[in-house]
Amino acid sequence: MRLSGADDAYGRPLPWLAAVAAAFALVQLVLVVPGSGLGWDETVYVSQVSRDVPAAFFSAPRARGISYLVAPVAALTSSTAALHAYLALCSAGGLFLALWVWRRLLPPGVLAGAGAMFAGLWITLYYGPMAMPNLWCALGSLAAVGCFLRAVRDRTDGMALVGLAAGVILVALMRPPDACYLVLPLAVAALAVPGWRRPAVLVVLVVALLLGTAPWIIEAHLHYGGVAARLHRASEIQGGLGRHLAIDDQIRALDGRTLCRPCDVPWKHPVTAAWWFALPLLTAGGILAARARRSAAVLATLVAASMATPYLFMIDYAAPRFLLPTYALLAIPVAECLRGLFTSARPAWRPTVAVLLAFALAGHFAVQYWVLGHVVARSRVARQEYTAIADQLHLLGVGPPCVVTGFDAVPIGYYAGCASRQIGGHDASITTDGLRAAARRTPVAVIVAPGHKPPAYARAWRPDSLPPLRGDAGLSVYVSPAEQRDRTTAEGLSP
Repeated sequence: MRLSGADDAYGRPLPWLAAVAAAFALVQLVLVVPGSGLGWDETVYVSQVSRDVPAAFFSAPRARGISYLVAPVAALTSSTAALHAYLALCSAGGLFLALWVWRRLLPPGVLAGAGAMFAGLWITLYYGPMAMPNLWCALGSLAAVGCFLRAVRDRTDGMALVGLAAGVILVALMRPPDACYLVLPLAVAALAVPGWRRPAVLVVLVVALLLGTAPWIIEAHLHYGGVAARLHRASEIQGGLGRHLAIDDQIRALDGRTLCRPCDVPWKHPVTAAWWFALPLLTAGGILAARARRSAAVLATLVAASMATPYLFMIDYAAPRFLLPTYALLAIPVAECLRGLFTSARPAWRPTVAVLLAFALAGHFAVQYWVLGHVVARSRVARQEYTAIADQLHLLGVGPPCVVTGFDAVPIGYYAGCASRQIGGHDASITTDGLRAAARRTPVAVIVAPGHKPPAYARAWRPDSLPPLRGDAGLSVYVSPAEQRDRTTAEGLSP
């Protein structure tokens, strides 16, 4: 049966959703974008399409979706501020569209509340303008579940099938494993729920998954020896996928750790995880309060649980961004719960309930913005440190075209405009002989961490010091001799 042919079946959502998206963009542009630098992973993704920096090694777990997204800006300018502003606006638009597809399923107040709860998390705000794939997986998943519900309930809603395909393809382009954990519960629901059995939906799910993962699969066959080999290598890089309980790691990471690996750090600020412990209760309350809309809340919860599974039970480290798809989907039942707490109260009690909810939400968002401030401050300091290191390398004669290897070579190479190459580890992309050969053509800098010795091939190179990074003692650098390059060039020019 058709839900409603009108976009305003529950009222007019446009002002509500536009306000949430505009606020999301504004907060990013004011609090996050100014002064923020590119993190390690960002430099990898952006370097693939940058006009000024050679592409960094692209390891097995990564997918190229975020590189496609940033290509229009990265190909035109090397400005980090321009890139982050572009992504902030894109993420705000993506949030609006992901909520908009639910307009025939949920009241505007619930939609706006869900959007505000998700957009108000420090994780969402921080990664909104960052060149990272996880937020886009969240937005694609949210849109896909909404379009799925519309498609199975209304066989005449052709745009729902288009939106479902677009959502799955987006997630698959960004992170293929996430797309699998998105499609699996949707396919099961399409087969198990009698009123939802629609062959077209299953076909769209399968075809969209194949289309979105096609670039990753093709690359696996071209460079890794097949999908199985790439998955095996990806598992090695991620520490070995298996039975690992990472729930406590995720909880500790909520106090502002963008990556907690290994996550054996003390839990200094328990208040930052208060909302995390409340999330299961609010979700259950939302499912109960949704009533006529219960199927939507239940499906969103099931898909959220599916997408959280590998990050809570299969890896031995944590990053808050991994659970962004889960938080986006659980925002639906949470918003239903908050609405239910207000509407189920007696009219005389509703002002009191509203005040209590307002105080609770104010405290929650205050904590989120406190954590956000600390995370953004660290990003700005990191940018200043990497910039100082790059400037010093330039003074030492290491400028484009050049090669950087060793400690933190990927971000240092990006900031210096150099190629980053490693002879071992997850980013192994060159041999020792290859580095020696490169040193005869172009400046090569070996970055050495405090307390470590340079590799044997660089011990005779010119040593120097670099500014400190992350509060540690200053780094050391060994630069290939310029005379060697001059001699090679002269030999190449001699008749």
